[in-house]
Amino acid sequence: MVAQTATVLIVEDEPKIAAILSDYFSEAGYQTHWLDNGTGVEDWVRVNGVDMVLLDLMLPGLDGLAVCKALRQFTDVPIIFVTARIEEIDRLLGLELGADDYICKPFSPREVVARVKAVLRRVTLIEQQPAPDYRGLSLDDDRFEARFEQLPIDLTPVEFRLLKRLSEQPGRVYSRAQLMSSIYLDGRVVSDRT
Repeated sequence: MVAQTATVLIVEDEPKIAAILSDYFSEAGYQTHWLDNGTGVEDWVRVNGVDMVLLDLMLPGLDGLAVCKALRQFTDVPIIFVTARIEEIDRLLGLELGADDYICKPFSPREVVARVKAVLRRVTLIEQQPAPDYRGLSLDDDRFEARFEQLPIDLTPVEFRLLKRLSEQPGRVYSRAQLMSSIYLDGRVVSDRT
């Protein structure tokens, strides 16, 4: 068993499912915390930080979609939905709102652990890559600050996301839909003239 230092937040209103997941993650070397209501998730993540969120869709208080949307306003923490809602529209909506994966109940706890490991492995690889240098352009994702040759650039959050997306692969051509999906993370409907 490889010791992990990651903390997994389990947001699940069924105590038995939460206990099973917690046991499997503890056995795999992860730290876990359990919340049984969607209302307190945003505040808990802001105060404590977390490496992964396992999120049920049907929760008391705020549902999982609202929680995901709220988290995506301030963090890129990986989110995996673990839910009994199996309709394609639910899966698509969850992924569009920013979830990294979607697991339908009933599930294998081992598979959930494996999927979390895979997502965290990918996130770790991305974080270990040096920040690209775009000939004087620097972007601070945490503060939504952009600078060019040390001079600040005044950008809205949408403009910042657009600049970040375009600077990730200079010279690449993106479709309008690709750009819109990467800059409007809340799933809003955007006019064709935007």
